[in-house]
Amino acid sequence: MRLSHCHNFHDFRTLARKRLPGPIFNYIDGGADDEVTLRRNSEAFNQCDLVPRVLTGVKDIDLRVEVMGQTLELPIYCSPTALQRLFHHQGERAVAASAAKLGTMFGVSSLGTVSMEEIAKQYDTPQIYQFYFHKDRGLNRAMMERAKASKIEVMMLTVDSITGGNRERDLRTGFSIPFKLNLSGLWQFATKPMWGINYLTHEKFSLPQLDEHVDMGGGASSIGDYFTNMLDPSMNWDDVAEMVKFWDGQFCLKGIMSVEDALKAVDIGCTGIVISNHGGRQLDGSRSSFDHLAEIVEAVGDKIDVMFDSGVQRGTHVLKALSLGAKAVGVGRLYLYALAAAGQGGVERALQLMKAEIERDMRLMGCSSVAELSKHNLRFR
Repeated sequence: MRLSHCHNFHDFRTLARKRLPGPIFNYIDGGADDEVTLRRNSEAFNQCDLVPRVLTGVKDIDLRVEVMGQTLELPIYCSPTALQRLFHHQGERAVAASAAKLGTMFGVSSLGTVSMEEIAKQYDTPQIYQFYFHKDRGLNRAMMERAKASKIEVMMLTVDSITGGNRERDLRTGFSIPFKLNLSGLWQFATKPMWGINYLTHEKFSLPQLDEHVDMGGGASSIGDYFTNMLDPSMNWDDVAEMVKFWDGQFCLKGIMSVEDALKAVDIGCTGIVISNHGGRQLDGSRSSFDHLAEIVEAVGDKIDVMFDSGVQRGTHVLKALSLGAKAVGVGRLYLYALAAAGQGGVERALQLMKAEIERDMRLMGCSSVAELSKHNLRFR
């Protein structure tokens, strides 16, 4: 199977599975517990049907959106994800370059493997910095100051990860950073030698946002216990309000799943929220992001930018979310599978295919611009 054989989300997933050692593929692919929410995230779109209009005189398609003070050429953006150089040696550089080429937004994670400074300097695209709330308040402030100095446009605080989800696929393979693999996991690495060659012949794996705080050698704070030892489960609205005030710019909360929390985000001065259940990787059995989108938009959509992620696999999924009022739609696994499959070429192909899907579906819907989409062109079963 080659990159040219990939035409959709599932094709990229298949090729990624062929290229990656099993433990790493399952880290991307898996969810929490029984993975009920992981599956529901995509299944939820099937309960909603598009209602197209005809003879509307569609000529040119305008996919531009305004979100978090940024103008994007596409209504999708690359959500921040961790450990990208583990999936392909180009890592965040490949994703940032692809996002810049298509004129959309890209996110760097606190657990990213390329520094936010390098990305901001080298790639001309709106950048999100996604971070977690630490027990060390000085560290939180230092991270925001560093992002300010890099001229990053959007600050994104993940609020649904005060502890790690129970990802049993990783427990079965022994996946962790540093690697602590069992025999089955080691065999999976042995059967994918090209991944190992690339891993060993390129720059040493690191977490530059946290290199002073996480010991990659497996000392006091490996990535496995980062969530347990360094993140603050007592984080509350007052803590976040202080951060919003200090940042004094575009600030969004990722992981909002209730109207009450969305209203509170408005109250403390956030400019955006991301309706997200972390791709089904945290609380299994929680509602799908799409199922919750309409009521949150109805409550706060005129007060704050509502973004959305989790489970997006098709252009029609994007149109359904936009029709319910999402300002932009985040994709994660979509580009991670493509990154693992073929580096920058894979990510570019995945985003180009998604763009083509959205444009084609817009024509078939009889809509010339994203602004023309609304809940009136949807029916729920």
